[in-house]
Amino acid sequence: MKYFNGFSLQKESSLFESYLNKNEMTVAGFSYGAQQAFEYVYHTKERIERLILLSPAFFQTKKKSFIRAQLQYYEKDRHRYMEKFLQNIQYPAAIELSEYLKNGNKHELEALLHYRWSEEKLKELLERKIEIEVFLGSKDKIIDTNEVAEFFSITTTYIIKDAGHLLKGKL
Repeated sequence: MKYFNGFSLQKESSLFESYLNKNEMTVAGFSYGAQQAFEYVYHTKERIERLILLSPAFFQTKKKSFIRAQLQYYEKDRHRYMEKFLQNIQYPAAIELSEYLKNGNKHELEALLHYRWSEEKLKELLERKIEIEVFLGSKDKIIDTNEVAEFFSITTTYIIKDAGHLLKGKL
């Protein structure tokens, strides 16, 4: 299985083992990594059977002012931005994430915030007989679960009750 990490994270795939199919023809990604996984599968000539998108980062319906504010806040106080970001991705659970952290950068954050999911690409992947599964948390503080579920409605989409961005609930 090929896996793409979330923003400022590494090796967090272990948090999603119950959702992953560790088959060599599976590609998966979490949040920012879901965007990268999607593009990888779209552009690859390799045989892919399944694409698993875990809490895909989805900001294309946000106002430009929201994106601009996120980037300004990150530039002003990266440490504080990351503290708040980590609180939001683990909500409502209390998961220790220190072992998964890596230094993200402004370029990655810009890519994440400016990414536009393409309905045409999504349809093309389905026409190529790639099974697409999307997993969302009903209490996600990073993305709007309903908007994402609507966009991916032509795929197999699961909404996990009382779970946040990491697809975990209160422990």
